[in-house]
Amino acid sequence: MQLFFDSNITNDSNTHSFSREESKHIAKVLRKKEGDLLHITNGKGWLFEVKITLATPNKCISEVKTATYNEANKLNIHLAVAPTKMNDRYEWFLEKATEIGITQITPIICDHSERKMIKKERFEKIIQSAAKQSLQFHFPILNDAVTLKAFLEQKFEGDLFIAHCEDQNNNDHNDNDHDEQDQNDQEKISLKKRLEESSTNSCTVLIGPEGDFSTQEIEGALSKNFLPISLGETRLRTETAAIVAVHSINFSKNT
Repeated sequence: MQLFFDSNITNDSNTHSFSREESKHIAKVLRKKEGDLLHITNGKGWLFEVKITLATPNKCISEVKTATYNEANKLNIHLAVAPTKMNDRYEWFLEKATEIGITQITPIICDHSERKMIKKERFEKIIQSAAKQSLQFHFPILNDAVTLKAFLEQKFEGDLFIAHCEDQNNNDHNDNDHDEQDQNDQEKISLKKRLEESSTNSCTVLIGPEGDFSTQEIEGALSKNFLPISLGETRLRTETAAIVAVHSINFSKNT
């Protein structure tokens, strides 16, 4: 299936005009002609089958034949990932996370972040391309970049995790008033084990920058009920850690 994307098409649409760029691709590259069928999604669950009524390199027009709604995956994965120093590494994460299956992505600016600005329009195009390639009809939401402090002020549902590299033994977040369960919650446990103990289908995971989260940021996340997790025995790059997290959640909850 060759899948096209247009956020403006709805189930009330009777006709659809493709952009000049897509018209050129349809007419010259795909060599489609009047009467041929194509598929379009608006990234919000709808799949449209359309019949080409005009096919030229400058303008392609189609008639909407069918509109089918596809239910979203019940698994809600929200990754808050610090932008990487090299943009291409973050773009790789966006592409692969979209292919694997992710609901929301929020770039977070941290104390140790070397990059504090993102190219949201470019990132969205990468997400759209990956979603089309993997034949998805619900596209991930890319939120505006925010500071970690501002992000933590939101209200969250489901499991809350923070993946950090700080040695737990050197970062005692407990006091004498905490009971044994509180102490266990503060221990850095593998994401796999956390997921095995969970029955929710909603997860939010914090992934820090190359310099990791600061101690203050870790304490701030823990105070907001984020649980520390380990993603393995080796130290991972930001983008690798994010992919490990999104794959682990999908594998755990969908198998």
